[in-house]
Amino acid sequence: MFNPFFTKSGPFNILEILRILKIELKIEKNQIVKDIKDLFSAEKDCITFFHSKKYNEIAKKTKASYCLTTQNLKDYLPKSCTAIVVDNVLISTSLVTQKFYPNSIEDEYDKSAININDTNFKTIVKTGKNVLVGENVKIGKDCLIGHNTIVERNVQIGDNCKIGSNTILRNTIIKDNVTILDNCVIGKKGFGFFPNNNKNIRYPHIGIVIINENCEIGCGSTIDRGSLSNTEIGKNTFLDNQIHIAHNVKIGENTILAGQVGIAGSSIIGNNVKIGGQAGISGHIKVGNNVEIGGGSGVIKDVPDNAKVMGYPAKSIREFLKNNR
Repeated sequence: MFNPFFTKSGPFNILEILRILKIELKIEKNQIVKDIKDLFSAEKDCITFFHSKKYNEIAKKTKASYCLTTQNLKDYLPKSCTAIVVDNVLISTSLVTQKFYPNSIEDEYDKSAININDTNFKTIVKTGKNVLVGENVKIGKDCLIGHNTIVERNVQIGDNCKIGSNTILRNTIIKDNVTILDNCVIGKKGFGFFPNNNKNIRYPHIGIVIINENCEIGCGSTIDRGSLSNTEIGKNTFLDNQIHIAHNVKIGENTILAGQVGIAGSSIIGNNVKIGGQAGISGHIKVGNNVEIGGGSGVIKDVPDNAKVMGYPAKSIREFLKNNR
């Protein structure tokens, strides 16, 4: 499942895409491009992007018909995928994404939100005072919502969920038996932009947040929606207070994050992982299953299954203790 909420424009002729990028390329004129997706999710007649050798193996197997990439990376693509070589892959991807999803850049407050007592939810949901609900919202049975919380547009909440006070939800799917404590912000756009001397260029965020069954999200936590994929929290995963989960992050099942942990964009955290307070995980990192990361650590490279690491840069606990006696 990708984003069931954003309205997609198109399809577009490939020549329209090339025109946006100001590129001339000998190509079949009548070829239609139906969507932009990441390397893994892309299908035939889609366009994707490939900007780092870290994704070589995925690039070799992509089903996309076109790929925005660099001269150095284009030969990793299968013959079925036409390389479109550009100077800056991510900026080009941003421009094409805006073509397909023109409303995905800004994240203004939801003007459609109204008091829940003026909706059909008033008879099926127990709420505190001043709860607002936007368009395209579904709420299951036996749910509780605290004071001053705003369930903005494009939210699905399962059965037996508890949403705290002063919390904002948008572009999010919450499965059954989930608890979200006070002062959380979930489903807003991520911190994606390209620095520019005059005006920073925003990157579209067309993904969503998915929080699976039996999770708990602590007070003051922020979970950003994905850019070209979804941000997802696995079953029975618990987040302590004041945690930040950036766009496209995938966290597995039965994982525990202590207070003030930060996970940068597009990192993958496995199942049964324990991360101590104030640890930081860099972007595009893979942390394996059954890993333990000590508090205050800085993880800047992949961590294999069953490892125990600590320090900055994070290393095996045995090595860390040996070097810090």
